[in-house]
Amino acid sequence: MTTYFVLKYLHVVGAAVLLGTGSGIAFFMLMAHRTGDPRLVAEAARIVVIADFLFTATAVVAQPVTGVLLVREVGYSMSEGWIVASIGLYIVTGVFWLPVVWIQMQLRDIATQAVQDRTDLPPSYHRYFWTWFYFGFPAFGAVAAIFWLMIARPDFTLW
Repeated sequence: MTTYFVLKYLHVVGAAVLLGTGSGIAFFMLMAHRTGDPRLVAEAARIVVIADFLFTATAVVAQPVTGVLLVREVGYSMSEGWIVASIGLYIVTGVFWLPVVWIQMQLRDIATQAVQDRTDLPPSYHRYFWTWFYFGFPAFGAVAAIFWLMIARPDFTLW
């Protein structure tokens, strides 16, 4: 049982990091954006990029590893509906998260350049920001749905 609880603990913490870091990043980026101040945007984006690489990326790697080990430890089948749905949603999250990380780096660089040039944030910044903003919804929604699937473990088949 000790192995199970260690794996479950790591898996739950990883899920909380994904949800919490994602929420925090979205909040801080949105608040910085609302100021329109390139200095605040540049600094928030700089920190957000670091947080994504340090926390989110670590959890992104840990989740499938601890998930598969938990499935093996408990004796679940990888073909159970809630597991298959979780994996599918995890892929959806990645499809939206990977571009978001790249966009955050663009936002950081554009805002930093605006600070150096002593100009307002250019139109390219706003295009990237709104793409980043809208990409966050499916990624966040998928992570929230995975949380529900982990907790409820509903009995259904997908095919």
